[in-house]
Amino acid sequence: MKDKITKREAIYYSHKMAQLSKALWKAIEKDWQNWIKPFQLNINEHHILWIAYHLKGASISEISKYGVMHVSTAFNFSKKMEERGLLQFSKRENDKRNTYVELTPEGNDLLESTLNEYDPDDNSVLKGVMPMTEMFGKLPEFLDLSALIKEIYGDEYMEILERSLENIEEEALVSEPTDLEKYKQKSQKSRSS
Repeated sequence: MKDKITKREAIYYSHKMAQLSKALWKAIEKDWQNWIKPFQLNINEHHILWIAYHLKGASISEISKYGVMHVSTAFNFSKKMEERGLLQFSKRENDKRNTYVELTPEGNDLLESTLNEYDPDDNSVLKGVMPMTEMFGKLPEFLDLSALIKEIYGDEYMEILERSLENIEEEALVSEPTDLEKYKQKSQKSRSS
């Protein structure tokens, strides 16, 4: 790497990435906490519900990997949600070593309720990208960021992310169009006119 960039450039880039990422995460974290607070969930619990839903059952190690959390965090929060009746633990016939979690009907209902209560107007990050969306006619795609995450976490991580995004687009989890969906429809109509 020393042949490609100087130490000063590396420090500059690392510092800029750290500051921008931390600031963005802080906004995302606040928005996410405010969204799920009425459901007595924290971010880790909500994320675990999402992962278990999209993987149609997931091992604790998969939750840890795709949730970017320590294995003990994944296990402890999953255990708390099992006690609340939101998840169920099991072993698989072909894999007795790993513990798997699946959503219970109550867990599925809770996840769907959170999605139906999502309000794009209460999301500071979404509000922040709207000027770019208006200018370019679509939400930013973050191709550079996706490529970077792929290099750090690998193809499998990105495949799970893509699968979850496809699930969101294909499945009718949300009962009515959000303002964002109406906005996208309106943008598509105006571009085709």
